[in-house]
Amino acid sequence: MSAVADTAPPPPEASGPGGAGEPAAGAGASGPAEPATPRGYTRTPAEPPAVLSWTGGGWSAVRASGEAVPGDAPLTAGRVAPLRPAQGVRVAWPAAPAPLAPVLALAAAGVPLYSDEVPRWVDDADPGLAALLRAWRPGPPPAEAPAPIRSVADLRREEHSVRLRRHAHRETRERPASVTVVMSSMRPHLLGGALRQIARQRHVQVEVVLGLHGVAQTDERVRRAVAGFPLPLTVVEAPAATPFGELLHRAAERAGGDHLAKWDDDDWYGPEHLADLLLAKTYSGADVVGTAAEFFYLEPLKATVRRTDYTSEVWSDHVAGGTILLGAAAYRDCGGFAPLDRGVDADLLKRIHAEGGRIYRTHGLGYVLRRSHEGEHTWRLPLGHFLRVAANQWRGFRPSAILEHPGPPGEPDQPDEPGQAGPGEKEDRP
Repeated sequence: MSAVADTAPPPPEASGPGGAGEPAAGAGASGPAEPATPRGYTRTPAEPPAVLSWTGGGWSAVRASGEAVPGDAPLTAGRVAPLRPAQGVRVAWPAAPAPLAPVLALAAAGVPLYSDEVPRWVDDADPGLAALLRAWRPGPPPAEAPAPIRSVADLRREEHSVRLRRHAHRETRERPASVTVVMSSMRPHLLGGALRQIARQRHVQVEVVLGLHGVAQTDERVRRAVAGFPLPLTVVEAPAATPFGELLHRAAERAGGDHLAKWDDDDWYGPEHLADLLLAKTYSGADVVGTAAEFFYLEPLKATVRRTDYTSEVWSDHVAGGTILLGAAAYRDCGGFAPLDRGVDADLLKRIHAEGGRIYRTHGLGYVLRRSHEGEHTWRLPLGHFLRVAANQWRGFRPSAILEHPGPPGEPDQPDEPGQAGPGEKEDRP
């Protein structure tokens, strides 16, 4: 990816002193009195579901062990922590209306809520919440499920958690934030698909600064790609000999948004990719947010693999380069992208971290990294590496449902529809 640097994750031991997925040194620990957020979400539950019920004077959750956990406001990280190991929390609704705010607070914290029955008054008060609570059920008990089935059940659980937290936070969201997407490309045949994915971003104001690396704006493929693009677009041209980081920085200097997001021209992004990053930046208070590279499409093998050794909702010193988002002021303060040919993203993150900046890694379900032929990437990892670290392997293009089947920037031309032969529904291997 000469136009998309550093999106491959480093070896696990390079992620932080604790190994893959561990918070980076200096990030700080979550205090029990802090407001509950998705931070601390447990991807692999160890307990059966808990039950949340209305006692007449307040909400209370009971774990499978019998421990009672207060469910009313103020909902703190300490109160949510005992519920994290549970597969989910079943809401046992009262017949008469009760306060919904504590339930929404649990949803905002990423707790996987569900209901066997949802009364009419909940539908009337919050139809979106009611629909989500009906849409998911926990998988087999953790102790009984084989590893591949459990892995996919955990994926479905996290997808549900993401939808719940989006819904809960959207209720209090103010005007959409403004984001400048910075993308460099020397592959004009991929631009149309990349721009279509940017155009479908929801709940955010977007402009694009496109750096053309050795490609002229008059190139017919570029003209076709930008024709009809519905968002503000600025083009910056540079000769092919220009260092990749220099072009990225020149593009970033043209940014007019409150935030700056890096975008890779050959990867896949869900329609709420930017909104999810902004959400994570808000509840974490981080200087930089991004995701892990969890899903990979191995183009030579026409296979999708999923890596789960990088946890989500944690402080870290590493996120996938194609998912970096930070404030425009923070970008200027750190000096921006360095004029390097390789290692541009890693260099930026390293400098920010060394200067005391806080980096937060949220879920990576709305992102798929493409691994094509080695000559097309600025990073060098053999295909065998991705197969060795994969928790799941599937034939074809098998993204998370959170990706919502985008128009891809290139091969595969027709990814499978969500829910059809997706992860967990077809366990064939390449």
